[in-house]
Amino acid sequence: MLRQVKTENGWVRGIEAADPRITAFKGVPFAAPPVGKNRWRAPQPCENWAGIRDCSRFAPISMQWIPGLGDDIYCREWHVDPDIPMSEDCLYLNIWTNAKKADEKMPVLVWFFGGGLQCGYPAEMEFDGERIARRGIVVVTVNYRVGALGFLTHPEITEEAPDAPANFGNLDQQAGLRWVQRNIAAFGGDPAKVTIAGQSAGGGSVMSQLACPDNKGLFRNTVVMSAMIFDPYMRREIGRPELLKDAEKKGEDFFAFLGVQTLKDARGMDAVKLQRSYEKYMESHVPFFTVQDDRFCIGDPIALYRAGKCVDTVMMAGNTGSEFLNTIDAADEAGLKAEAERLFGDKADTFLAIPESRQKTEDLGYAAASGIECTVKGTISDIAKTGRKGYVYCFDPDIPGWDDPGTFHSSDLWFWFETLAKCWRPFVGRHYDLARQMCDYFCNFIKTSNPNGKDLNGETLPKWGAWTEETPCTMTFTGSGAKPVTEALPPLKAFLKERIMDRMRSIRV
Repeated sequence: MLRQVKTENGWVRGIEAADPRITAFKGVPFAAPPVGKNRWRAPQPCENWAGIRDCSRFAPISMQWIPGLGDDIYCREWHVDPDIPMSEDCLYLNIWTNAKKADEKMPVLVWFFGGGLQCGYPAEMEFDGERIARRGIVVVTVNYRVGALGFLTHPEITEEAPDAPANFGNLDQQAGLRWVQRNIAAFGGDPAKVTIAGQSAGGGSVMSQLACPDNKGLFRNTVVMSAMIFDPYMRREIGRPELLKDAEKKGEDFFAFLGVQTLKDARGMDAVKLQRSYEKYMESHVPFFTVQDDRFCIGDPIALYRAGKCVDTVMMAGNTGSEFLNTIDAADEAGLKAEAERLFGDKADTFLAIPESRQKTEDLGYAAASGIECTVKGTISDIAKTGRKGYVYCFDPDIPGWDDPGTFHSSDLWFWFETLAKCWRPFVGRHYDLARQMCDYFCNFIKTSNPNGKDLNGETLPKWGAWTEETPCTMTFTGSGAKPVTEALPPLKAFLKERIMDRMRSIRV
C-alpha cells in the first residue's frame, strides 16, 4: 500500500482507512497559509518541509460559523461538532487511494464542498472518500476559504493585485486542481483523467471552474449537483456573479462596519474577531460571493457553458425531488400568461392549463416547480444541440427520520459517497442498495465519462441515456432503485424551462 508519498514539497505519511486496503492522506498542504500579507490574496506557493509530514488527521476548517450549535437539519445531519478545529490557515486537501504503487494511473475525483460559499468543509462525515476509492478512483477533497476571507472585494485589493483582485476561495479551488496535476501521479492517479464535482455551492464552484478560461486541461468531466438554482417564475438566478466595481462598494461598507480605514488595518485584525464581525454584518447585509472580475470569472457560468465558452467536458447534473420548489401566487398569473403568449403565441394556454406538480396544495399557490430541474434540462438540451453530452438525474427516494424531511437539499450526499452508515437516520437495506447503485454510476462516470456499465457486483446497471430533446432521459433514483424515465417535460415545466433559457439567451457572453 502507498502509505508514504513524496510530493513536490516533501514526504507525507498517510493512515490506513477503515478498509486497510485504502490509504487516507489528510491535511496535505497545497498552498501557503493565507494569513498576514496573504489574507485576501491569491493562494501562494507552499514552502518545502523536511522529514516526513504526518497526514493522519484533517487540517482545520476555514473560518466560518461554529458548526453544531443550532438545531437545524444540517446541524443534525453532519455539522455536529462545535469543537472541530478552525483556522485561517486552512489550505489543505485530502486524498484517498487504493494504489499499491505510483504508476497505476487511476482516474481522479476532485470534490468541492457546498455551503453557500459561507461554510462547509471536507471533514464532513458524508465526504469520506473510502467507498469511492475502493472502486479504483483516487479521491481528492479540497478545502478553500469561504465568507469574507474567501470572497471580499475592495478597491485597495484591486489596486494591489489587479490580476487576482477577487474570488480567493475559487482561486484556492483552482490551486488545488493545479496541485493535482503536478502531484496526483505519485498517489496512483492519472492527471489526464480528472473529474471535478460538487454539490450546491460546490456545484456552483464546478460551474465557475468550468467557465474559467485558464482551466483548460485541468479536468475532463464535471458533476454539478443541485447547483443551477434559478427561480423560473421570478426569472432570478441565485449565484449570478456581481460586477467587481459593485462588489467593491460592499467591501468598503464592510471595512466601515469593522471600524478599519485601510487594507493593512483589516489584515491586522484577529481572524476570529473578523469572522464573528462578518456574521453580525450578514444580519443586515448580503454576504460576499463570486464576482465577475474579468480574470478568474469572465461572466455568468451557465450562460458561458451554454455558449460553449468553457472547458470542454462531459457533464452530469441534477436535483433532489423536493429542494427549492418555486411557487407563484394566483395574483401573478396574468403576468405569467403574458410571458407564455410572448414565447408560444396561440399555444400559450396549452402550457399554462395544467399546474403540474407533485405538491398541488392550496398553500403552494398556483403551482410548484423545481427551478434547478428546469434549468438543468434546458441547459443540457441546449448543449446537446452542439454535440456535447450531458446526463440528467433526479434523486427522489423516501428519506426516513422523525423529521420527515423529504428529499431536502443535500440529502443525496450520503448516497453518492455511499456513506449512509455514518448517518443517524434509520436507513434500511433498500436505501443501501440505492446508495451502492448511485455510487456505481458516479464512479463509472468518473472512469469513462459515461455513467453506464457494471455495478459493484458485476451486473449491468439500468441504462442511463444522455439527455436530448428527442430522448429526454432522466435517471430517477427512487426508494426501490434506479429507474430511467424517458419522457418529455409536462407543459408547465416545458414553459418554465423555455422561460429560463430565454433569460439565459439574453445574457451577453
